[in-house]
Amino acid sequence: MAEVILRAPQVDDIPALSLLGVASFVWKFGQLYRPEDLMPFLLDTHSERALARELADPAVFYQVAERGGVLVGWCKLGLGCSFPQHARGRHAMELKQLYTAPNAHGMGIGARLMDWAMARFAELGADEVQLSVWQHNPGAQRFYERYGFARVAEVAFVVGDQRDEEFLFSRMI
Repeated sequence: MAEVILRAPQVDDIPALSLLGVASFVWKFGQLYRPEDLMPFLLDTHSERALARELADPAVFYQVAERGGVLVGWCKLGLGCSFPQHARGRHAMELKQLYTAPNAHGMGIGARLMDWAMARFAELGADEVQLSVWQHNPGAQRFYERYGFARVAEVAFVVGDQRDEEFLFSRMI
């Protein structure tokens, strides 16, 4: 089996990032949404245009995981946070996404990306990291708890007309 390599994404990776984002989201959460809500959400968040805009944004950082020339995961960090009303630190940042390809779960890719993310947050001067996780995803919650995150609030995640309850997790650095 080929080694997993972490690296910064390039413009040439945008089509593969788009496909990976859609596949990962639909695999884990697609059954929760009506198609008329899901499709616009996916276009807004995982289209090539949206990803190109984010890769050019100096307040957003991506890291991809590649195995055998194929992208198998990524994480996205934000210099700010989406829930400042719950911030305890002066420089709260956010882990916005951590995705693994559906066929790559259980290979340690998420842990490698998370290790990179936490080191990068420290380099960027974060004193707190926030992330949100669906309330009915205990596996992800346990994963983040292993990294020292704890639930601090309940927040909403909106896809079209549907509002899902999520847990806001936080960790001081």
